[in-house]
Amino acid sequence: MKLSLDRSKCVGHAMCNAVDPELFPLDDSGYSTVEPYEVKAEDLATVEAGVGACPEKALILEDS
Repeated sequence: MKLSLDRSKCVGHAMCNAVDPELFPLDDSGYSTVEPYEVKAEDLATVEAGVGACPEKALILEDS
């Protein structure tokens, strides 16, 4: 699975970061700085929770 971010949709709610600050880092203004990456199997449940927490649907999890 691959995680990516549509920066144009992120409005800084930081709900993803509340799930896991290491997997969903923020900039100094509170906006996501997630760069596209392959999700490790052991992180998948947490990543799914973070993606689901985004009210703007700015995080995208898709099969790679």
